[in-house]
Amino acid sequence: MLELNHIRKIYNPGTVTEMCLFDDFNLTVDDGEFVSVVGSNGSGKTSMLNIICGSIPADGGDILIGGNRVNRLKDYQRYAKIGRVYQNPAMGNCPNMTILENMSLADNKGRRFGLSGGINHKRAEFYKEQLSILGLGLENKMDVMMGALSGGQRQAVSLIMATLTPIDFLILDEHTAALDPHTADVIMELTDKVVKEKQLTAIMVTHNLRYAVEYGSRLLMMDKGRIVLDLANEEKKNTSIDDILEVFNRISIECGN
Repeated sequence: MLELNHIRKIYNPGTVTEMCLFDDFNLTVDDGEFVSVVGSNGSGKTSMLNIICGSIPADGGDILIGGNRVNRLKDYQRYAKIGRVYQNPAMGNCPNMTILENMSLADNKGRRFGLSGGINHKRAEFYKEQLSILGLGLENKMDVMMGALSGGQRQAVSLIMATLTPIDFLILDEHTAALDPHTADVIMELTDKVVKEKQLTAIMVTHNLRYAVEYGSRLLMMDKGRIVLDLANEEKKNTSIDDILEVFNRISIECGN
Protein backbone atom coordinates (compact mmCIF):
# COMPACT_ATOMS: atom_id res chain seq x y z
CA MET A 1 0.00 0.00 0.00
CA LEU A 2 1.11 3.54 -0.79
CA GLU A 3 0.05 6.41 1.45
CA LEU A 4 0.64 10.12 0.95
CA ASN A 5 -0.46 11.85 4.13
CA HIS A 6 -0.80 15.64 4.49
CA ILE A 7 1.77 16.34 1.78
CA ARG A 8 2.93 19.92 1.37
CA LYS A 9 5.10 21.18 -1.48
CA ILE A 10 6.17 24.78 -2.12
CA TYR A 11 8.16 25.76 -5.18
CA ASN A 12 10.56 28.74 -5.04
CA PRO A 13 9.86 29.57 -1.37
CA GLY A 14 10.60 33.11 -0.28
CA THR A 15 10.64 34.49 -3.83
CA VAL A 16 8.15 36.45 -5.91
CA THR A 17 7.45 33.23 -7.84
CA GLU A 18 6.63 31.19 -4.72
CA MET A 19 3.88 28.68 -5.39
CA CYS A 20 2.26 26.22 -3.02
CA LEU A 21 1.34 23.23 -5.18
CA PHE A 22 0.34 20.73 -2.51
CA ASP A 23 -1.28 21.80 0.76
CA ASP A 24 -2.52 18.86 2.85
CA PHE A 25 -2.57 16.47 -0.13
CA ASN A 26 -3.67 12.91 0.66
CA LEU A 27 -3.77 9.74 -1.42
CA THR A 28 -3.94 6.02 -0.67
CA VAL A 29 -3.25 3.38 -3.33
CA ASP A 30 -4.10 -0.19 -2.34
CA ASP A 31 -2.06 -3.21 -3.36
CA GLY A 32 -3.01 -4.45 -6.83
CA GLU A 33 -4.59 -1.19 -8.03
CA PHE A 34 -3.76 0.19 -11.46
CA VAL A 35 -4.34 3.94 -11.13
CA SER A 36 -4.53 6.27 -14.14
CA VAL A 37 -3.90 9.95 -13.38
CA VAL A 38 -5.00 12.75 -15.72
CA GLY A 39 -5.01 16.52 -15.44
CA SER A 40 -3.86 19.67 -17.20
CA ASN A 41 -0.26 20.86 -17.22
CA GLY A 42 0.71 22.17 -13.79
CA SER A 43 -1.96 20.15 -11.98
CA GLY A 44 0.68 18.29 -9.95
CA LYS A 45 0.72 14.88 -11.66
CA THR A 46 4.46 14.57 -12.26
CA SER A 47 5.32 16.37 -9.01
CA MET A 48 3.31 13.71 -7.18
CA LEU A 49 5.28 10.94 -8.91
CA ASN A 50 8.57 12.68 -8.13
CA ILE A 51 7.64 13.01 -4.45
CA ILE A 52 6.75 9.31 -4.31
CA CYS A 53 10.04 8.35 -5.96
CA GLY A 54 12.13 10.81 -3.97
CA SER A 55 13.24 12.83 -7.02
CA ILE A 56 12.03 15.97 -5.23
CA PRO A 57 11.47 16.35 -1.47
CA ALA A 58 8.13 17.06 0.16
CA ASP A 59 8.10 20.11 2.45
CA GLY A 60 5.73 18.41 4.85
CA GLY A 61 3.73 15.26 5.43
CA ASP A 62 4.56 11.57 5.22
CA ILE A 63 5.17 9.11 2.38
CA LEU A 64 4.56 5.49 3.42
CA ILE A 65 5.25 2.42 1.31
CA GLY A 66 4.06 -0.83 2.82
CA GLY A 67 3.50 0.98 6.11
CA ASN A 68 7.11 2.19 6.25
CA ARG A 69 7.89 5.91 6.24
CA VAL A 70 10.31 6.63 3.40
CA ASN A 71 10.63 10.43 3.62
CA ARG A 72 14.33 10.28 4.51
CA LEU A 73 15.25 7.67 1.91
CA LYS A 74 17.10 8.87 -1.19
CA ASP A 75 15.61 8.18 -4.62
CA TYR A 76 18.05 5.35 -5.38
CA GLN A 77 17.07 3.70 -2.11
CA ARG A 78 13.36 3.94 -2.92
CA TYR A 79 13.94 2.49 -6.38
CA ALA A 80 14.84 -0.81 -4.73
CA LYS A 81 11.07 -1.32 -4.51
CA ILE A 82 9.88 1.00 -7.29
CA GLY A 83 10.13 0.53 -11.06
CA ARG A 84 9.74 3.58 -13.30
CA VAL A 85 9.25 3.97 -17.04
CA TYR A 86 9.83 7.50 -18.31
CA GLN A 87 8.27 9.55 -21.10
CA ASN A 88 11.51 9.58 -23.10
CA PRO A 89 12.39 6.08 -24.43
CA ALA A 90 16.08 7.03 -24.13
CA MET A 91 15.81 7.25 -20.35
CA GLY A 92 16.03 4.23 -18.09
CA ASN A 93 18.35 2.29 -20.42
CA CYS A 94 21.84 2.54 -21.92
CA PRO A 95 21.96 3.01 -25.73
CA ASN A 96 25.57 1.85 -26.12
CA MET A 97 24.94 -1.46 -24.38
CA THR A 98 23.16 -4.54 -25.70
CA ILE A 99 19.73 -5.71 -24.59
CA LEU A 100 21.47 -8.47 -22.62
CA GLU A 101 23.73 -5.98 -20.86
CA ASN A 102 20.80 -3.69 -20.08
CA MET A 103 18.77 -6.58 -18.70
CA SER A 104 21.73 -7.65 -16.56
CA LEU A 105 22.05 -4.15 -15.11
CA ALA A 106 18.35 -4.13 -14.24
CA ASP A 107 18.64 -7.60 -12.72
CA ASN A 108 21.42 -6.37 -10.41
CA LYS A 109 19.38 -3.44 -9.08
CA GLY A 110 19.88 -3.05 -5.35
CA ARG A 111 22.85 -5.40 -5.20
CA ARG A 112 26.43 -4.52 -4.35
CA PHE A 113 28.78 -4.31 -7.32
CA GLY A 114 32.28 -5.73 -7.13
CA LEU A 115 34.97 -6.51 -9.68
CA SER A 116 33.25 -9.60 -11.02
CA GLY A 117 31.53 -9.69 -14.41
CA GLY A 118 28.33 -7.72 -14.69
CA ILE A 119 26.61 -10.29 -16.90
CA ASN A 120 25.40 -13.59 -15.54
CA HIS A 121 25.01 -15.66 -18.71
CA LYS A 122 23.13 -18.28 -16.72
CA ARG A 123 20.30 -15.74 -16.46
CA ALA A 124 20.12 -15.13 -20.22
CA GLU A 125 17.31 -17.65 -20.71
CA PHE A 126 15.31 -15.99 -17.94
CA TYR A 127 15.73 -12.62 -19.68
CA LYS A 128 14.53 -14.15 -22.94
CA GLU A 129 11.48 -15.56 -21.17
CA GLN A 130 10.65 -12.13 -19.78
CA LEU A 131 11.08 -10.43 -23.16
CA SER A 132 8.94 -13.09 -24.85
CA ILE A 133 5.99 -11.79 -22.79
CA LEU A 134 6.02 -8.76 -25.08
CA GLY A 135 5.53 -10.81 -28.24
CA LEU A 136 7.86 -8.53 -30.23
CA GLY A 137 10.64 -11.02 -30.92
CA LEU A 138 13.11 -9.03 -28.82
CA GLU A 139 14.23 -12.22 -27.08
CA ASN A 140 16.03 -13.02 -30.35
CA LYS A 141 17.91 -9.70 -30.36
CA MET A 142 19.85 -9.99 -27.12
CA ASP A 143 23.11 -8.85 -28.75
CA VAL A 144 21.55 -5.77 -30.42
CA MET A 145 22.44 -2.35 -29.02
CA MET A 146 19.54 -0.62 -27.29
CA GLY A 147 20.26 2.52 -29.30
CA ALA A 148 19.56 0.60 -32.51
CA LEU A 149 15.98 -0.22 -31.46
CA SER A 150 12.94 1.87 -32.29
CA GLY A 151 11.42 4.08 -29.62
CA GLY A 152 8.60 1.61 -29.07
CA GLN A 153 10.98 -1.34 -28.76
CA ARG A 154 13.15 0.55 -26.26
CA GLN A 155 10.09 1.47 -24.23
CA ALA A 156 8.96 -2.16 -24.25
CA VAL A 157 12.37 -3.35 -23.01
CA SER A 158 12.35 -0.59 -20.36
CA LEU A 159 8.99 -1.87 -19.16
CA ILE A 160 10.44 -5.35 -18.63
CA MET A 161 13.61 -3.91 -17.06
CA ALA A 162 11.54 -1.86 -14.59
CA THR A 163 9.68 -4.98 -13.47
CA LEU A 164 12.52 -7.50 -13.62
CA THR A 165 13.21 -7.49 -9.87
CA PRO A 166 10.45 -7.71 -7.21
CA ILE A 167 8.91 -4.24 -6.78
CA ASP A 168 6.06 -2.76 -4.78
CA PHE A 169 5.06 -0.16 -7.37
CA LEU A 170 5.38 0.48 -11.08
CA ILE A 171 5.46 4.18 -11.97
CA LEU A 172 4.51 5.05 -15.56
CA ASP A 173 5.40 8.66 -16.28
CA GLU A 174 3.59 9.48 -19.55
CA HIS A 175 5.42 6.50 -21.02
CA THR A 176 3.51 6.57 -24.34
CA ALA A 177 3.64 10.34 -24.96
CA ALA A 178 6.74 10.26 -27.21
CA LEU A 179 5.46 7.43 -29.41
CA ASP A 180 3.36 7.46 -32.57
CA PRO A 181 -0.33 6.50 -32.05
CA HIS A 182 0.01 2.89 -33.25
CA THR A 183 3.15 2.21 -31.21
CA ALA A 184 1.58 3.89 -28.18
CA ASP A 185 -1.41 1.55 -28.46
CA VAL A 186 0.93 -1.46 -28.61
CA ILE A 187 2.88 -0.29 -25.54
CA MET A 188 -0.34 0.29 -23.59
CA GLU A 189 -1.57 -3.22 -24.40
CA LEU A 190 1.80 -4.62 -23.30
CA THR A 191 1.73 -2.51 -20.14
CA ASP A 192 -1.69 -3.85 -19.20
CA LYS A 193 -0.49 -7.40 -19.91
CA VAL A 194 2.65 -7.04 -17.78
CA VAL A 195 0.79 -5.40 -14.88
CA LYS A 196 -1.79 -8.19 -14.84
CA GLU A 197 0.62 -11.10 -15.32
CA LYS A 198 3.04 -9.84 -12.66
CA GLN A 199 0.18 -8.68 -10.38
CA LEU A 200 1.72 -5.23 -9.94
CA THR A 201 0.47 -2.08 -8.28
CA ALA A 202 0.81 0.69 -10.87
CA ILE A 203 0.36 4.46 -11.13
CA MET A 204 0.20 5.86 -14.67
CA VAL A 205 0.22 9.56 -15.52
CA THR A 206 -1.16 10.17 -18.99
CA HIS A 207 -2.64 12.91 -21.17
CA ASN A 208 -4.46 10.30 -23.22
CA LEU A 209 -8.00 10.20 -21.86
CA ARG A 210 -8.83 7.04 -23.81
CA TYR A 211 -6.02 5.15 -22.09
CA ALA A 212 -7.11 6.51 -18.71
CA VAL A 213 -10.67 5.29 -19.29
CA GLU A 214 -9.88 1.94 -20.94
CA TYR A 215 -7.02 0.78 -18.70
CA GLY A 216 -6.63 0.34 -14.99
CA SER A 217 -8.97 -0.12 -12.06
CA ARG A 218 -9.04 3.49 -10.83
CA LEU A 219 -8.96 6.95 -12.43
CA LEU A 220 -7.88 10.19 -10.77
CA MET A 221 -8.10 13.72 -12.14
CA MET A 222 -5.91 16.39 -10.60
CA ASP A 223 -6.20 20.17 -10.73
CA LYS A 224 -4.03 22.73 -8.92
CA GLY A 225 -2.56 20.13 -6.59
CA ARG A 226 -5.91 18.61 -5.66
CA ILE A 227 -7.74 15.42 -6.61
CA VAL A 228 -11.00 16.60 -8.17
CA LEU A 229 -12.21 13.24 -9.47
CA ASP A 230 -11.67 9.71 -8.08
CA LEU A 231 -13.40 6.82 -9.85
CA ALA A 232 -12.83 3.14 -9.11
CA ASN A 233 -14.14 -0.29 -10.06
CA GLU A 234 -17.70 -0.25 -11.48
CA GLU A 235 -17.93 3.54 -11.34
CA LYS A 236 -14.84 3.77 -13.53
CA LYS A 237 -16.08 1.06 -15.90
CA ASN A 238 -19.26 3.06 -16.48
CA THR A 239 -17.31 6.27 -17.23
CA SER A 240 -16.76 7.46 -20.81
CA ILE A 241 -14.24 9.80 -22.37
CA ASP A 242 -17.02 12.37 -22.77
CA ASP A 243 -17.65 12.25 -19.02
CA ILE A 244 -13.98 13.04 -18.34
CA LEU A 245 -13.95 15.78 -20.99
CA GLU A 246 -16.97 17.39 -19.35
CA VAL A 247 -15.08 17.70 -16.07
CA PHE A 248 -12.03 19.05 -17.92
CA ASN A 249 -14.13 21.66 -19.69
CA ARG A 250 -15.88 22.71 -16.49
CA ILE A 251 -12.56 23.24 -14.76
CA SER A 252 -11.25 25.16 -17.77
CA ILE A 253 -14.27 27.48 -17.75
CA GLU A 254 -13.91 28.08 -14.02
CA CYS A 255 -10.28 29.08 -14.66
CA GLY A 256 -11.39 31.57 -17.32
CA ASN A 257 -10.00 29.61 -20.28
